[in-house]
Amino acid sequence: MLAFGLTVVRHGETQCNKDGLLQGQKIDSPLSDIGTRQSEAAGLYLRDVKFQNVFVSDMKRAKQTAEIIVRNNRTCHDIELLTDPSLKERCFGIAEGGQVKDMKNMAKAAGQPFPEFTPPEGETIEQVKARVKDFLQAMFQRIVDDHRDKIQDEITMPKMEGPLAGLPDDGLLGEPVHALVVGHGAYMSIAMLYFFEDLKCSMPYGSDPARRFSLCPNTGMCRFVITLTCNKSDIALSDIQCVFINRRNHTK
Repeated sequence: MLAFGLTVVRHGETQCNKDGLLQGQKIDSPLSDIGTRQSEAAGLYLRDVKFQNVFVSDMKRAKQTAEIIVRNNRTCHDIELLTDPSLKERCFGIAEGGQVKDMKNMAKAAGQPFPEFTPPEGETIEQVKARVKDFLQAMFQRIVDDHRDKIQDEITMPKMEGPLAGLPDDGLLGEPVHALVVGHGAYMSIAMLYFFEDLKCSMPYGSDPARRFSLCPNTGMCRFVITLTCNKSDIALSDIQCVFINRRNHTK
């Protein structure tokens, strides 16, 4: 068995974010000045948190955010960033490039809740979930391949009970491996849906269940502790616990 920490970060602000536009996959925006500062703040917040693996969407805004976070890290500033297209933002089809409020109006006209609505030519929630699943499988394999020396015959995972200290390394004490993932807002919301509903991830102590699927703010962070069962021919998820959701302490 192998346990590891997983910190997921949304990219910093872009001008499209500021203007209320849907970027999706067709608009590959760079970070704005504010987004760069947000990413610097996230990097400084995480500067003493050691990452053994970093995975990032292949879109510009996510790659820039990951580069800034890693550059500010004191222990792994030269770590390899592994880009993965399965981490791309959700495709919003014909709505990409338009105002978010216009897609909300499209959803209303279709009689559907905004988060569940799929614009023409866009990705459904189930299609994005399939990408999340593909990424997790690839990440699990990479983590195991890179850290076979950390595999143990048995691991007893303590349940995280009580309030957190509010520190950058919350939930990581004793974890031999820590991975960073940098991605996108809508993708992260659907990933949380998959984690909590499909994988039955535990909720953080005292957290509001409604926050599970709320949109993560720019450079907001979610953290999980994951345990894998590692057989000779198979890697399977054994346990997943959420440490915190959409934390933004670094932006205060």
